[in-house]
Amino acid sequence: MTMTFYMTPGSCSTGIHILLEECGLIFEASIVNLLAGDQYKADYAAINPKGSIPALVLNDGTALTEFSAIAWWLARSYPKRKLLPEDLKDEVQALSVMNYVVHTLHTQGFARIFTTERFAPSRSDHESVKAQGRQIIDKAFAIVNRELVGRQYVVGHFTIADAALFYVEFWADRIGIPLPANCQAHYRRMLTRPAVRQVLAEEGYASVLR
Repeated sequence: MTMTFYMTPGSCSTGIHILLEECGLIFEASIVNLLAGDQYKADYAAINPKGSIPALVLNDGTALTEFSAIAWWLARSYPKRKLLPEDLKDEVQALSVMNYVVHTLHTQGFARIFTTERFAPSRSDHESVKAQGRQIIDKAFAIVNRELVGRQYVVGHFTIADAALFYVEFWADRIGIPLPANCQAHYRRMLTRPAVRQVLAEEGYASVLR
C-alpha cells in the first residue's frame, strides 16, 4: 500500500509536500478542495475528523494529522535526511520556530485574513479582524527575522522548521505582505531548492519560480 497525502495546493500542506519530496518518498497525492468543503465530507472525515489538512495515511493505514506531527514523524522516520538537528539545543530551536509559525503566523495571523468570517460573523467587523491579523503577522515575522540573523536556515541547515516557515513566506509573497530582510533571504534561498521548485510546479505555482 502506497502512502496517501491529502493536500490542498498553496496551503500549509505545501510545507509537508516539500518534506515528502526532500525525503524522496513515493506517495499518492489526493486533493482536498477546501473551498468546496471537501474537508467536511464523509470520506475525508473518516480519515481526519478534524476537517483540516494536511493528512498523511501511512502504508499500514494509520492516518497522521497536524502539520507539526507529520513533519516530526517524517524527520524521525528518515533520519538520514537530517530534517532535525542532532544537537538537542538546535532541535528545540527548530521545533520552537516551527510551532510558532503554525500556531501564531498561520493560525492567529493569516487565518484572520484568509478566513475572516470565522473570527467575526458580522461584515462590519471584517476589516478590523484583518487589520489585527496583519499586526500579528508583522510582529511574528519580525521575531522570526531576528532568529535568522547570521543564518541561512533556522538552525543553519534545512530542517522541518524551514518547510513550515516557507509556506507562510509564500503566502506573504502571494498577497503582497513585505517580508523583513532575513525572512526574504530565507524565502529566496528556499526557492532554489530542487524539492521546493518541484512542489511549486506540481501545485500550479511555477510562475513564482521565474
